[in-house]
Amino acid sequence: QVQLVESGGGLVQAGGSLRLSCVASGITFSAAAMSWYRQAAGKRRELVAAVSSGGTTDYADSVKGRFIISRDNAKNTVYLQMNSLKPEDTAVYYCKAALPFAYWGQGTQVTVSS
Repeated sequence: QVQLVESGGGLVQAGGSLRLSCVASGITFSAAAMSWYRQAAGKRRELVAAVSSGGTTDYADSVKGRFIISRDNAKNTVYLQMNSLKPEDTAVYYCKAALPFAYWGQGTQVTVSS
């Protein structure tokens, strides 16, 4: 049974930081491309950041220079370090594993107050 469990969301003031974690089980984590998506109220889900199995990273333009995605294969965990947060970063953040079948976590709420 595949499980992706996100944590680390919460309420933070603009300019603050949060670190999201996603722990995977039931998959060969080191072989998976991992990514973070977010979905704000009334909007489509969008890609925030991705890291390949080889460690190559990619970011949405809106978060470049502020967010950092990383992975720890020994812990089956992918992280999203979010700095200089803005109110427009408010959303539910989802972890995704692609193997190539896609698996999703349940999401964690991030709220940035102005």
